[in-house]
Amino acid sequence: MTVPDTDALSRSEAVLAGLPTPAAGPAIEVLDPATEAVIATVPDAAVQDALDAVAAADEAGALWARTPARTRADVLRRWYELLLERAEDLAVLITREMGKPLAEARAEVTYGADFVRWYSEEAVRPRGDARELPLGGAQMIARRAPVGLSVLITPWNFPLAMATRKIAPALAAGCPVVIKPAALTPLTTILAVELARQAGVPDGLVNVVTTNAAPQFSEAVLRDPRVRKVSFTGSTPVGSTLLRLAAENVLRSSMELGGNAPLIVFDDADLDRAVTGAFQAKMRNGGQSCIAANRIFVQDGIADAFLEGLTEKMASVAVGNGLADGVGLGPLIDERAVASMCRLVADATQRGATIRTGGTRPDGPGYFYTPTVLADVPADAEVATTEIFGPIAAVQRFGTEDEVIGRANDTDLGLAGYVFTESLDRALNVADRLETGLVGINQGVPSNAAAPFGGIKQSGLGREGSAEGLEEYQSIRFYNIARRETH
Repeated sequence: MTVPDTDALSRSEAVLAGLPTPAAGPAIEVLDPATEAVIATVPDAAVQDALDAVAAADEAGALWARTPARTRADVLRRWYELLLERAEDLAVLITREMGKPLAEARAEVTYGADFVRWYSEEAVRPRGDARELPLGGAQMIARRAPVGLSVLITPWNFPLAMATRKIAPALAAGCPVVIKPAALTPLTTILAVELARQAGVPDGLVNVVTTNAAPQFSEAVLRDPRVRKVSFTGSTPVGSTLLRLAAENVLRSSMELGGNAPLIVFDDADLDRAVTGAFQAKMRNGGQSCIAANRIFVQDGIADAFLEGLTEKMASVAVGNGLADGVGLGPLIDERAVASMCRLVADATQRGATIRTGGTRPDGPGYFYTPTVLADVPADAEVATTEIFGPIAAVQRFGTEDEVIGRANDTDLGLAGYVFTESLDRALNVADRLETGLVGINQGVPSNAAAPFGGIKQSGLGREGSAEGLEEYQSIRFYNIARRETH
């Protein structure tokens, strides 16, 4: 495995030293998954701390809701500019606390900042409508208003982008925020919110709560009558629990939950494009992505050549500390993730799958697992039925279009899907039949700030990104204005 050079480590230490120092009290230790060393501590907030954050957001939110849209837009634009000015600092921080290679961390900064830029532009374009009552005698006006205090709960795998794509539309709509980042990766969110404050976000409007007591946090804040919205990205079981809590106060809810993405390669696909797209869809963030290609279905006529190409590509990936030059795969997030990869591969091979490359855990320290290709994976293997969240490409063969559509849709989840074919008709017909919220056609990276991101079935509710993402933080209000007839 490759290790980082001294300059990269020195820069990361300087960034860590620049973060706010937590006050005395219970603390969360943040580990570098590449070294297992403690790199920082953050407060382990109690329930009362979370409720104090709600109170601060509620107080600041009343004024922000009345702030002109242009002012909100200008603040967001300045935040976007500061994120780009500190892009390298944010990237090294992402790599230190989450593990992804520095090149991917830089890409995340660009991606995450783009949500802030997008919503700085959307802030001044609120939708509305005005029309005559069909019976006459009145004018109907529909307008958008801020939904209110929003609780945002983000995962560890994209610590900047998952925060900005929730905070930015909330602020654009005029809502105050309490955000709880994952306890594994809180540092990037803390720095990003500090930059938002420097950009002009008023004190108290965006509050970061770091805690190891996630269930207690959720129960306390979602039952607070001042809270009107919850947005969560994470597992389906946790999302279901949050929806039950949200139901008590009838909170507006956005849920971006688990994925089990099918990636389908037809015989007529461009082989190089299919291999490259599958590699990107599988290995982005080391496979630790809710839209990662989870079940790779390859038609019989192209399967052997596809497996050969994908195996060669996966075997060439350099594994090591993400701060080192040339690394294509950093560590997984923690020991549980590595243990899960070992279990999935063992189960698949016991059921008849073959390992084409990888399937091993390098010596430590660090939570590493080699890029792995499994061929001829049986449909009943655990790796074919569960969200992998790691660098394992599990390949199954299929014969007909109808067969693969049935297998692709045979899941309770429906976030992302992928189709590779040179036939436009087939691409669109298969995309229409896939039960997913988004489809990548002949590409492995479909996400974009300008696109509505979200799933169907048990993969979630609502959308993030695009104009639809702003609407998640808005309520529709209707005015009926009587009009006196004149003669």
